[in-house]
Amino acid sequence: MKVSITYWQETDGKFLGYLNEYPDHWTQGESYEDLMEHLKDLHSTFASESIPGIRKVAEMEVV
Repeated sequence: MKVSITYWQETDGKFLGYLNEYPDHWTQGESYEDLMEHLKDLHSTFASESIPGIRKVAEMEVV
């Protein structure tokens, strides 16, 4: 399974990012690999639990 993410490195060297499906929920890591682990944890949590109030991005087709 592939999940779209957005990430960047800050001037202090830390990596920040979020799952594109849940752009309000950022996480950070000391390295790129650490960030990927945190993003995987977020995905696992959001996929397995129904958490009220979480905004989600989706696409719809307009004809």
